[in-house]
Amino acid sequence: MTDTRRRVKVYTLNEDRQWDDRGTGHVSSGYVERLKGMSLLVRAESDGSLLLESKINPNTAYQKQQDTLIVWSEAENYDLALSFQEKAGCDEIWEKICQVQGKDPSVDITQDLVDESEEERFDDMSSPGLELPSCELSRLEEIAELVASSLPSPLRREKLALALENEGYIKKLLELFHVCEDLENIEGLHHLYEIIKGIFLLNRTALFEVMFSEECIMDVIGCLEYDPALSQPRKHREFLTKTAKFKEVIPISDPELKQKIHQTYRVQYIQDMVLPTPSVFEENMLSTLHSFIFFNKVEIVGMLQEDEKFLTDLFAQLTDEATDEEKRQELVNFLKEFCAFSQTLQPQNRDAFFKTLSNMGILPALEVILDILLINLIIEHMICDTDPELGGAVQLMGLLRTLVDPENMLATANKTEKTEFLGFFYKHCMHVLTAPLLANTTEDKPSKDDFQTAQLLALVLELLTFCVEHHTYHIKNYIINKDILRRVLVLMASKHAFLALCALRFKRKIIGLKDEFYNRYIMKSFLFEPVVKAFLNNGSRYNLMNSAIIEMFEFIRVEDIKSLTAHVIENYWKALEDVDYVQTFKGLKLRFEQQRERQDNPKLDSMRSILRNHRYRRDARTLEDEEEMWFNTDEDDMEDGEAVVSPSDKTKNDDDIMDPISKFMERKKLKESEEKEVLLKTNLSGRQSPSFKLSLSSGTKTNLTSQSSATNLPGSPGSPGSPGSPGSPGSVPKNTSQTAAITTKGGLVGLVDYPDDDEDDDEDEDKEDTLPLSKKAKFDS
Repeated sequence: MTDTRRRVKVYTLNEDRQWDDRGTGHVSSGYVERLKGMSLLVRAESDGSLLLESKINPNTAYQKQQDTLIVWSEAENYDLALSFQEKAGCDEIWEKICQVQGKDPSVDITQDLVDESEEERFDDMSSPGLELPSCELSRLEEIAELVASSLPSPLRREKLALALENEGYIKKLLELFHVCEDLENIEGLHHLYEIIKGIFLLNRTALFEVMFSEECIMDVIGCLEYDPALSQPRKHREFLTKTAKFKEVIPISDPELKQKIHQTYRVQYIQDMVLPTPSVFEENMLSTLHSFIFFNKVEIVGMLQEDEKFLTDLFAQLTDEATDEEKRQELVNFLKEFCAFSQTLQPQNRDAFFKTLSNMGILPALEVILDILLINLIIEHMICDTDPELGGAVQLMGLLRTLVDPENMLATANKTEKTEFLGFFYKHCMHVLTAPLLANTTEDKPSKDDFQTAQLLALVLELLTFCVEHHTYHIKNYIINKDILRRVLVLMASKHAFLALCALRFKRKIIGLKDEFYNRYIMKSFLFEPVVKAFLNNGSRYNLMNSAIIEMFEFIRVEDIKSLTAHVIENYWKALEDVDYVQTFKGLKLRFEQQRERQDNPKLDSMRSILRNHRYRRDARTLEDEEEMWFNTDEDDMEDGEAVVSPSDKTKNDDDIMDPISKFMERKKLKESEEKEVLLKTNLSGRQSPSFKLSLSSGTKTNLTSQSSATNLPGSPGSPGSPGSPGSPGSVPKNTSQTAAITTKGGLVGLVDYPDDDEDDDEDEDKEDTLPLSKKAKFDS
C-alpha cells in the first residue's frame, strides 16, 4: 500500500499571485552533495521524476500553515509550497527544517520575513518580546494604537503576532466585543474594528486559524461590522445566519468536509464583503488570506471528487423523474457551485475533474434539466448578447464552430458521428442560427442596420461560411431550399462595409466550390445582381469592396467557369463594359465569345484536336532537327505575320484541313485588325476612373431587379437575359469591337491581358486561339 503520509502537491506562486500546481509526489529530506547541504526532495508518483530539489537554507523563512502546508521563498519572486495529504507528514518535514535551522519545531515561522534595518535591530535587541496591554475596556484605544504602530515594521509585526498567539489574546478581545455590544459602547466597538482589521494585516496563518475557527469566526465578523467610517453598522452576521443558510442537498457524512465547506464560505465572505478593499500598500499583507481560501477550495474539490457515493447519489437524483422541481433546482445550484470551485484547480487537474463528472453522467443529467436543446441554448445566448461589443457572442460563436467542425467528430463502426450530428444540427438547430439573418433581410435592404445588429449578423455569416467549406451537401441543401444566398446578399446594401464584405465572402466561398448545383441556383435567381449593384454604387473608390468583387469575377475567368461566365456576360455586360482599369471583365467577354464560337462551329473543335495531335505526336527521330531549325531561324528575316512551319507539319496533307481553317483564319484576322484599333484607344499605363453606366441603349434600361420565375431565365424568348434580344444585357451590336488589348512585334501577335491564363493551361481548348502565330502552321487563304 502506498505511503500517503509523505504524499504532497508542489505549488509555485505565479505573477498573478495565484498558486500553480506543479505535480503530486512524495517528499523526503537528505544530504545532496551537489547542493552541499540538507535538502527537500519531491519525486513524482507517476514516473519518479524529480519535481523539487530545494536546499534547506539556514536563513530562509519557512512557514507552517493550516497544519498541512509549508511555504517559503527561494528567490525574490519565487514562492514555493508543499501541501501534505496528512498532518503527520507535514510535522516530520517541519521538524527536519527546524533542526537544520536550529529552531524549536513549535514555531510556525523559522525566520523574520523581511530583513530590518540595523537601527531597528539594535532598538529591539533589548526587548526581545512585545508586551501587550492587559485586555480591558479602558485600554482598547491603547491596544488599537499599538497594533497600528506595529504594522509598518516587519520585526514589530512578527513580535506582535507571536504575542497575540502565545497569550490567547484574540479570544480575550472577542469577549470584550460581547461586553461592548451589551453596553452599546460604540467607541469601544470602533476600537475593536481597528484592532481586528490590523490583525488581518499581520498576514499570519496561525492567527487566521484561531479567528476562523467555529468558535470565533462569527464574533470576528461582528467586530468588522462597526466601521468608524459608517454611520450605521453593517449586518453581516444577520445575513450569514438567516439569509445564507447552508443546504445539504446530498448528505455529507464527513464532518471534517462539512466544517471545511462552512469555513471556506465564511472566509470568502469576509474577503469579498466584510474587509474593506485593501490599499496598494495593504494588498500584499492579505496574501496569506488568499492562500488560505485557495487551498481550502482545493481540499473540498478533492474530497468530494473522491467520494463516489456522493457523486452517484447527486446524478441519480438529478435524472430521477420522481425528483420534484424545487429539489432538482437545489441539486443544480450545488453542481454549479461545485464546478465553480474547480476553477482553483490547475489545467491537468481540472481536466481530470471534468472527466470524472463525465464518467458519472453529467451530460445526461444536464439534458434532463434543460427545456430546450443545449446547442440551441448556446445559439440563443449568442444572438441575445446585450454587450454592445458582443464579447460573449464572439466566445460562443467560437464554441459553436468547434462543435460543428467535422474534424472534431468521431467515426464509429456502423455509422459516423459526423453524418448523424450534422443531420441533427441542420434539422433542429440551423433555423435558430439563421433566424436573425432571415428576420433582417425580408426587403431589398436590411431592416435593422445598427452597429450591434451588423456585428451579430457578421458572426452568423462567419459560421455559415465555415459550414459551406466543411459541410458539403448538408449546407448545400439548406442554402438552396431556404434561398439563403439571396437573403445574405441583401446585406450587400448595409451601410457597414464589414457586413457587406462578410456577405460577399459567403458568396465567394460558394463560387469557389465550382459546384454546378450552386451555379444553377445562382443563375436561376440572378444572384449576381446585388454584387453588380454594390460594385457600381461603390463608384471609382479603390477600396476593399472594389478589390473583393473584382477578385470574384477574376476567379470565374481564370477557372473558366463557363456557366457563370455566360450568365454574367449575357445579363450584366452593358453595366460592366466601361470598366477598363482592369481587364477582368473584357477577359470574361473574350471567354464568352470563344465559347460561342465553339458552339457555332463544332467542326472547329475537331480541327483543333487534329492540330494538337499533329503538333504533339511527332516522330522522335526528327525532334532534334526541328528544334535546331526553330532556334536558328532569325525573326527579323520573316515577313510580318509569317510563321515558321516545322518539317513534319509541311509533310501533312494540307488540303484535307485547309478549307474550314482558312475561313476561320479570315475571321480571326478581321477581328485582330479591329482589336489593334482598340489598343490605340485604351490607356493601360495606369488606373482610370471608370465611367459606370446603367443605361444599356437608348430607350432601354438595365434590368437589375430580382428575377426568379422560369419564364425569365436566360435564353427564354423575349426575356431580358435572352442572347440577341434587342436591347437586352446579353445583346452585342455587330459593330462592337473586341476590347482585349493586342500587341504586335516582329510578326508575333498575341493577347497580353492575362499571359498566365491560356498559355499555362494545356487542357484549355482556347489555347489554340491565343498562341503566337509564329508557332502555328501557315495557311494561305
